[in-house]
Amino acid sequence: MNDENAVILRPLGSYDHPEEIRAALLSLLEGMGGTGWIRPGMVIALKVNLVSGMAPEKAGTTHPALIRELARILHEKGAEVIIGDSPGGLFTHGYVSGVYRACALPQICSDGITLNDDFSIEQISFPEAVSIKSFQCTAWLKKADVIINFAKLKTHAMMSLSCSVKNMFGAIPGVQKPECHMRFPDPLSFANVMVDLNEYFKPVFHLVDAVTGMEGNGPTAGTPRHIGLLLGSRSPYNLDMVCAGLIGLKREDVPTLQAAYERGLGPAGVQDVHVDGDLQGFAAADYQLVTKKRAITFGSDGARGRLVSGFMKLAFASKPQVKQKECIACGKCAAICPAHAIRMGQAPHKYPEIDRKKCIHCFCCQEFCPKGAMKVHHNPVGVVAGKINT
Repeated sequence: MNDENAVILRPLGSYDHPEEIRAALLSLLEGMGGTGWIRPGMVIALKVNLVSGMAPEKAGTTHPALIRELARILHEKGAEVIIGDSPGGLFTHGYVSGVYRACALPQICSDGITLNDDFSIEQISFPEAVSIKSFQCTAWLKKADVIINFAKLKTHAMMSLSCSVKNMFGAIPGVQKPECHMRFPDPLSFANVMVDLNEYFKPVFHLVDAVTGMEGNGPTAGTPRHIGLLLGSRSPYNLDMVCAGLIGLKREDVPTLQAAYERGLGPAGVQDVHVDGDLQGFAAADYQLVTKKRAITFGSDGARGRLVSGFMKLAFASKPQVKQKECIACGKCAAICPAHAIRMGQAPHKYPEIDRKKCIHCFCCQEFCPKGAMKVHHNPVGVVAGKINT
C-alpha cells in the first residue's frame, strides 16, 4: 500500500471547541492531499451516518459539530455542500426530515450548506460488481460532482464493524435495505455489496468520527465510548483496517475487510497500512465488541468433515434474541424483518417471537429496535469454545 492511501490520525478530545475541530479536520485534509481540487460552484455530497433519528450524544451518528466544520471548510473553498443519508425507513421528505431534526442537523445549515431534499431514486447497472450488479440508489449522490464519506466508528452485529465501508450502504434507499439482506444473507456476500458500493461511487475522501465511538450492542443500541480521534484516508479499506485495529478486531473478524482483501483491494492487516499518527496510543484493548467472528475450519472434505463444519458454524453462530424486560412490544422488529421471521405474540405473551428456521441473522431487528431490547445472543457452546481457542 502506498502513501497516497495512508491513514491519517488526528487527536480530538471533544466536540465542544469548533476551533480545535477545524484544526483537526484541516490537518486530516492536508494529509490526504489537501483541497486544491475544489472548484468554485462544485457540488460536494457529504454522505454522513444518519442510521436513525438519534440524539448526537448517543454516538450512533456522525456528530453535527464535525459535519458543520467540515462543510464550512469546503464551502469556503467555493463548493456547494449537500449533507445527507438514507436512514432505515422511508426515503421521503417527511421521514428523513425527522431524522435530520433528531440528529441536530438543521441548525448547522446556511447559504451554500444544505440538507439533501432530493428523494428521487436512480436505477444503476454495475456489471463489474461481485454481488450487487444492479440496484437502485439515492439520486442525490449521483448528481454531485464528488462524494465525501463521513462515517462513525461503531460495533455492528452482522459486520462486526460499522465504519467507512459500511457507511456507503446509505446509498441504498431505506426501504430497500431489507431486500438487500434477503438477496445476500451470507455475511461475506453482503459485505461484497458494501465493497461494490464503494467501488461504484468512489468517494474522494473517507473520514471517521471516532471522538466518541459506540461499543457493545451497536450500531444503534450500544454504549458511547470515548476514543478521542478523527481519522481519514483516500482508501476506505485501509481506514477501516486501522479502525478495526483500534478496537481489537482483525481483518478476518470483519467481513467487509475480508471481502476487500480477497478482491485485492484491501490490506491483510494493520501492518500493511501506512499510518500517520499514534495508533498504539489510542488503541482500546477492552473495547466491548458486539460479536466475535472467527474464521475457523475443521476440514470440509467428505461427509464427516461437512458434518463437523456444520456443527461448528452452529456453535459459533450468534442470533438476535429479545430481552423482554426492555421490550415495549412496538412491533418495529416484525415490520422491518426482511425474512418475515418475526411475529408479535398475542396477549399476555405479546413479545416478538422469532422463527429460527426463517431467520437469516441480518440483525435488522437488533439494529432498528428503538429501545435496544433486541440483543445479540451467543451460543454457549461457541462461547466456551472461543475461550478455549483464545
